Amino acid sequence: MSTALVVIDMLNPYRHADAGVLQDGVAEMVGPLADLVARAVRDGTPVIYVNDNHGDFSATRDDLVAAALRGERPDLVKPVLPPDDCAFLPKVRHSAFFGTPLEYILHQLGVREVVLTGQVTEQCVLYTALDAYIRHLEIKVPRDAVASIDPGLGDAALRMMERNMRADLVTADACLR
Repeated sequence: MSTALVVIDMLNPYRHADAGVLQDGVAEMVGPLADLVARAVRDGTPVIYVNDNHGDFSATRDDLVAAALRGERPDLVKPVLPPDDCAFLPKVRHSAFFGTPLEYILHQLGVREVVLTGQVTEQCVLYTALDAYIRHLEIKVPRDAVASIDPGLGDAALRMMERNMRADLVTADACLR
């Protein structure tokens, strides 16, 4: 089965109302996620970054990287900067599918399974999982490579993905095996 790693909203300047509480969760998951991205690149697994453009519709990949690195927590951004040769899609809403060519890219690559990582578990990761499910894609979510604003809602979102979307909840280390 062809698999792609989807990294959601990791280029974050952390200048929003919930940034303080989110940063703690991101600090815990950034290491496992960085290792997962490196392993995917090494093994030839497609890596696709999908990131909120923060309302700047002229922002390029380089602009979003620079803004995140100038933000409040560049230490949470540097380990997971998108590799130069991976796909990078800006998005404007919660789902990585909404208004992006993600579905087309996955189809062109013959992908049947997506590994969903990033932030925020109870928002963008959850809505992307639902959109993947209705597109008949298999879903894996590494619990240690997603971050939530509200841990209770994050756990509930993971349970919903597992139960309602048949997501396989795994660890980042076990993901691409």
